Amino acid sequence: MSDKRQRARVQGSWAKQLPKQPRPTGAVANNQPTRNVNPEPNSWGSGPQNTPKTFEFHQPTKQVRGVPPVKVIEQAGIHEISHGPSGVSRLRLLPGFIPPEEADWMFSKLLAELPWSQKTNYRQGDAYEEPRLTCWFGELPYTYARSTLAANTQWHPSLLTLRGAVEQASGCGFNSLLCNLYRDGHDSIGWHSDDEASLGHRPTIASLSLGDTRVFGVRKQPPPEENGDYTYVEQIRVPLSHGTLLVMDGAMQDDWQHQVAKEYHDRGPRINLTFRTMYPEPEGHRPGTKLRFTNQS
Repeated sequence: MSDKRQRARVQGSWAKQLPKQPRPTGAVANNQPTRNVNPEPNSWGSGPQNTPKTFEFHQPTKQVRGVPPVKVIEQAGIHEISHGPSGVSRLRLLPGFIPPEEADWMFSKLLAELPWSQKTNYRQGDAYEEPRLTCWFGELPYTYARSTLAANTQWHPSLLTLRGAVEQASGCGFNSLLCNLYRDGHDSIGWHSDDEASLGHRPTIASLSLGDTRVFGVRKQPPPEENGDYTYVEQIRVPLSHGTLLVMDGAMQDDWQHQVAKEYHDRGPRINLTFRTMYPEPEGHRPGTKLRFTNQS
């Protein structure tokens, strides 16, 4: 075989590798220092070892806060949910205030005959449609979220009947009514307080529910040092079923907020009638402004 061909065979991919030469016993490759092949127990190598420090527990300097569990109110009666500088905040719950058959008839009639429409509100200059339908009854207009519901003295006869029954049960007189229609579980109302100046100081609001059950959420206003953080405030849920009357009074609108949240499962329509007392706007006062900003002196 020629030298040229033999070199080609050796350089080709099929050339066999040369056998490795056995390393002499005790030899050190590449002049590397000899290592201890039998290290002492609990040693990671030669040289002095640092003894690990014992773990020391230090009490946290900042107290760990837990989110309070959400309470549920379902029992009929008067529930004083807080006592504070503003006064006592009360919820009065009356399930079955309207008997089922009467509630069924009333719900169908109001759903078909009230002048429902979708209100346009404004937030930071941007317009948005309320995720529910409303109508208003009263001798005075009602302004909230920077838009106004015009006065409407044409009360539906069924609403006058209901107003009389609610006034007798609550011991309060009402001259106005905001009606809300939640068409399904996607309709809602966000966190808010009914504390506009036109509602007066510490207003009483009576809420009558007809139709499918929805959860009425209530949360405590955080103290000033929390800077508007609602993470650790008390929260309450009140399931409002067909024919239930809920009355909010005392310091509820000063110290608490409420909502009806969206629900992402099947919900039928619900009508909510909120009876209230309206007053003329204070002179020089912009309609819809919160009461707490007008009482500062």
